[in-house]
Amino acid sequence: MHNRTDGELMQFVRNKQRPALEELYKRYVKLVFSFAMKSTGEEQAAREIVQLVFTRIWTSDTGFDAGKGRFVNWIITITRNITIDHIRKQRRQELSFPMEPQEWDPALSSIENDPESEFFRKWIKNEIQQAYVHLSESQVELINMMYWKGHSLREIAVITNEPVGTVKSRLHQCLKILRKHLTALREG
Repeated sequence: MHNRTDGELMQFVRNKQRPALEELYKRYVKLVFSFAMKSTGEEQAAREIVQLVFTRIWTSDTGFDAGKGRFVNWIITITRNITIDHIRKQRRQELSFPMEPQEWDPALSSIENDPESEFFRKWIKNEIQQAYVHLSESQVELINMMYWKGHSLREIAVITNEPVGTVKSRLHQCLKILRKHLTALREG
């Protein structure tokens, strides 16, 4: 199998011939691991992502199409998508609670505790609180779901039972309002 092209190996994989998957694994495991490691910074997470990538290749009904591009680009796209899913899932677990304005101070804290950093943190917190009051309760919840809980637009659409386009439009409006008021505060 080692002298077969990636496309040929994928044909064998679709026919559930394990040696073809093993050959693809040998060729691309280092690349997939390196990408996942660079993205997550955690060896265990990178190993899990490698396993998920090759499991998806083995179990997927749709596969690589040589007419649409190179195999290496295809496998990196799969790796990227799985890595993003992993990072979002991890973020949701870490931030499984909505952050209220009174909780922003710890979130904005940095390693440095000098007076200038402390002043900057308090100034940012104050600016955000002042801008946040211009949002409705549903807009605040949308911002919380997207930025603090780490949900994707699709996930929010499912949670709120709205079309993705509607969620995207609402989010755009929220960000416009925040940007407008944050800019006004800076200029005022």
